[in-house]
Amino acid sequence: MAIVEALPAKSGRTDLSDYAESYAPPRRLARKTPISIAALRLLAGEPIVEAEGNRQAIYLAAKRLLDVVGSLCLLVLLGPLMLGVLILLTITTRGKPLFVQERLGYRGKRFRMIKFRTMRLDAGQVQHLVKNEKDGPIFKNRRDPRITRIGRILRMTSIDEMPQLFNVLKGDMSLVGPRPPVPGEVAKYKQWHRRRLAVRPGLTCLWQVSGRSEVGFEDWVRMDLWYLRNQSLKTDLRLLLATPWKVITGKGAY
Repeated sequence: MAIVEALPAKSGRTDLSDYAESYAPPRRLARKTPISIAALRLLAGEPIVEAEGNRQAIYLAAKRLLDVVGSLCLLVLLGPLMLGVLILLTITTRGKPLFVQERLGYRGKRFRMIKFRTMRLDAGQVQHLVKNEKDGPIFKNRRDPRITRIGRILRMTSIDEMPQLFNVLKGDMSLVGPRPPVPGEVAKYKQWHRRRLAVRPGLTCLWQVSGRSEVGFEDWVRMDLWYLRNQSLKTDLRLLLATPWKVITGKGAY
């Protein structure tokens, strides 16, 4: 079942493109903080957006409880698989099985996100040799030659994301929320793009269950803005329940 069928409909709309159009950025945002000031705040590690989403204390407490209990249960359940992958990657990556990257979280706060390594060790140095196939500030290539054979499998199954359960447990991330971007991408954001940082980032989101890398960047941002407007335990649970099937199908995972 498509996630747009599972989530509450707006004005009778059920098509995802209609949702994206429905939640286009309001014009009033153009009067907010200039990009130059936001860039300075980003460099200084200061908040670059105001908090949005569901700010009710009872929801925030329940969401945090869900994050802690959920991440602990998943770590216990997936622990043997993660240990096996860790051992395999330790052997095949010359002792560097984990990829730790600085990302931007809630309101632009920097944190270190953990993933299983899926690319060759010199991936950053040779990125300029790979063509970017995506629009906007993100970098994606369906057949990126830097991805290893094992890494491609890990990406298709989303196993590479499992270590982020530790980020959830720590509180840098949530089980549900917009995917956390790298600082270099955010520096290129338009003003309304930055609103996706107004809630805590997550492991899964509407974009994650709606095609992932098959979705254009601005539609991706609109999906995150949709989440800001509809953030609730009901929305979170429906996105969580929709995630396993989307992971199994592997659509848009590369």
